[in-house]
Amino acid sequence: MSDRYVFILGAGLMQKPAFEAAKKSGFKIICADANPKAVCVSYADKFFTVDLKDKEGLLSLAREYRDVLCAVFTAGTDFSSSVAYVSENTGLPGHSYEASKNASNKALMRSCFEKEGVPSPGFTKIRRSSIAEFISDGSAGLLSFPKVVKPCDNMGARGCRLVRGRSELLPSLEDAVRYSKSSSAILEDYMEGPEFSIDALIYDGTFTVTGFADRHIFFPPYFIETGHTMPSFSVDEKTKLSLIKAFARGAKSLGLTCGAAKADIKLTSSGPMLGEIAARLSGGYMSGWTYPYASGLDLTKEALLIAAGQKPESLLSSRVPLSVEDAGYEMYEVPCNAYSCERSWISIPGTVKKIYGLDKALASPFVKNVFPRAQEGDEVSFPRNNVQKCGNVISRAETLEDASSSAENAVSNIVLRLLTGSFETDIFLSGKELETEKSFPPSCFEAEKFSEELRAFEEKNPVLKKDLPLAEFLASSLPDDFLLLKDYNYRSVKKTALLFDEISPVHPELSSRKILSYLIRGGLQGLLYLSDTVAEKGKIY
Repeated sequence: MSDRYVFILGAGLMQKPAFEAAKKSGFKIICADANPKAVCVSYADKFFTVDLKDKEGLLSLAREYRDVLCAVFTAGTDFSSSVAYVSENTGLPGHSYEASKNASNKALMRSCFEKEGVPSPGFTKIRRSSIAEFISDGSAGLLSFPKVVKPCDNMGARGCRLVRGRSELLPSLEDAVRYSKSSSAILEDYMEGPEFSIDALIYDGTFTVTGFADRHIFFPPYFIETGHTMPSFSVDEKTKLSLIKAFARGAKSLGLTCGAAKADIKLTSSGPMLGEIAARLSGGYMSGWTYPYASGLDLTKEALLIAAGQKPESLLSSRVPLSVEDAGYEMYEVPCNAYSCERSWISIPGTVKKIYGLDKALASPFVKNVFPRAQEGDEVSFPRNNVQKCGNVISRAETLEDASSSAENAVSNIVLRLLTGSFETDIFLSGKELETEKSFPPSCFEAEKFSEELRAFEEKNPVLKKDLPLAEFLASSLPDDFLLLKDYNYRSVKKTALLFDEISPVHPELSSRKILSYLIRGGLQGLLYLSDTVAEKGKIY
């Protein structure tokens, strides 16, 4: 099969498992990406710089190699409709182009769900050109809140946010259409409840669940996934099957028949409610990392074989039937026999001066991968979408406790030290917020209930003397409950102080009031920024 090729759309990290799967299956690789410096470019046998939105350009390229081309494939990109367009027009297996369009445009998707009675939130489609009219003609005045605004065609939570009142509506819509390829957005009812990601492979009339994970979403009004846990530990079997049934019915309503499907779904007080379904494998390290670690199945390889018109033998031999009726497909699952967790680390705004702890994180027991995204010299910000996170850790263990604690401990060891003199960092540490982003970004530590203890500490210990250990200084008078508080990078106050002493054993004299203010607002990054700033200014800051 050495003269047979697969056409992979995208050459980024999320496509790495597809490159590996293609090579393991004996294929050569044709790859297209708009970025000629993407990480997997050098692994392609033939690479072409093509914008993945350019369906005709991709099709023209595929036709050049039609005699040796046997599959078109992507994972973790926005471009499943481009895959379907090329495969349909070259006679290769895959979802139809119409079905993939249904799964790529949230307005079309919701219409399909609505037509077939699939549970999903009520919605309104709004184009860029009609925002002003929608706001001014009284329609907006009839809305009840909260609502959710999303671009019609994007991923990674870019342009998605919770709208908590009328004052947030206009900027939210303007932001959403800015992220939309079609300059349109949907305004939908907010779904209250836990959220899950589910992957599946659709093959020969069957629907096989290949991953069911808890998603960990934080930081309203945005929807930032700080990690996921595979398999889910938060629902019983009956509830899980009801969520899977809703996913399968939704996939059927979109017309998905051959290939991968991925759902974001919530469990509300009214039952399962679909957020969206994509006609591809999931990104976010789920299909290519956490599910294979937890199940032992090379999901990407099996999906690629289906795209190549071959029998997915490992999938078929390892799946078990599911007791789900009236889902539109014959239902199966490949279950997990271990746990795998993905956890991300994030930063306050600024410019990265130095990164610590990556080697320590990778050396942590049960940790399989550490994927830094932010590098020294990069500008970083508190994430408003999932593309702005600074990196990810992935673990695998036989128990949930080992998998989750190892990933979170690894993240807690990674520290981004920021350059001083940053307007963005100063604004963040001052606690200022936009009128349309109340309570965002959040403080690093939620310490409101300790206000009296903190005030007493400041009065008793007005300064931290030059080069004295911070950990001893804080532990001398502050309660254990405060020292055990954890931030969004899984660092306790105690560990934060110990890491400060390790990273910055030589430091200037610091005001305890500033120490507590910068600690609570910005965690370890805030403390290092404070110390570095004082050292440069030569006085208590």
